[in-house]
Amino acid sequence: MTCKICGAEAVPIGSKMGTHHKQLFCFERCESCGFTFVANPWTDYAQIYNEAYYRGEGPDPWIDYVFELEHPESTIRIHEWQGILEVVQQLTKVSGQTKWLDFGCGNGGLVRHVKKAVGCEIVGFEEGWAADQARAKGIPVMRESDLASHDGTCDVVTAIEVIEHVDDPVGVLQRIRKLLKPGGVLFLTTGNAKPQRGKILDWGYAVPEIHISFFEPETLSKAMQKAGFSTQNRGFLRGFDAILRYKILKNLKKREAGGWESLIPWGPVTRMVDRTHQVTAHPIGIATDNS
Repeated sequence: MTCKICGAEAVPIGSKMGTHHKQLFCFERCESCGFTFVANPWTDYAQIYNEAYYRGEGPDPWIDYVFELEHPESTIRIHEWQGILEVVQQLTKVSGQTKWLDFGCGNGGLVRHVKKAVGCEIVGFEEGWAADQARAKGIPVMRESDLASHDGTCDVVTAIEVIEHVDDPVGVLQRIRKLLKPGGVLFLTTGNAKPQRGKILDWGYAVPEIHISFFEPETLSKAMQKAGFSTQNRGFLRGFDAILRYKILKNLKKREAGGWESLIPWGPVTRMVDRTHQVTAHPIGIATDNS
């Protein structure tokens, strides 16, 4: 198959049976840019991202969007929201006039948190059951038909654990670039496939029903540049400790913040985890002036 990032030939590296959807998923890797992807993805998105998925009864059993929506101050996700805001504040000034769009916002938790914390103009974009629940709570979450009215107006776009779910990553990045003003910032998170090179089929993040695109930092940089971004590697910015804290707690199947987890020295723990998983090695995107 042809690589969806650079156009070079991709080669099969193995297959993996889905744990939730019993299908054999075939993985391919581009030796030129390092992009790994599921060659035969499950694309019935209405069935994948249904109510059961968001309740933790689908391919990712460690999520609970319902609890997060109802208990925003006590969910462990609050660590991620706080960390994302802190990272973005180091990348650009965030004020009441900042226009921020959270692309693939799920139940809009980040939108609600940022609006409360700094009062900027923030809106989410999502389709499906979780987005409907967010709208019912008064969280501003757009539908796809609303996106065009925001083209060229955003100072910040976040895409948190989104790009690994999409079959056409460059196309999605191009859509995000269209939303941003020249000089606007794209901050995204996704797993780093580089430390998993040669063993990606054994990687817990490689859940092929939902995660179908896997990036090394150089791969993601190439995809961003192809979509109209310049890229920066900023490393372990303040806020990443809180983002990684959430990821660790999620994998420990903890739902509520506080208690014993508040006693952990998260600074050194998250640095140690990042040395292994290299989450902070991924680039930041800056929208180029394509006028």
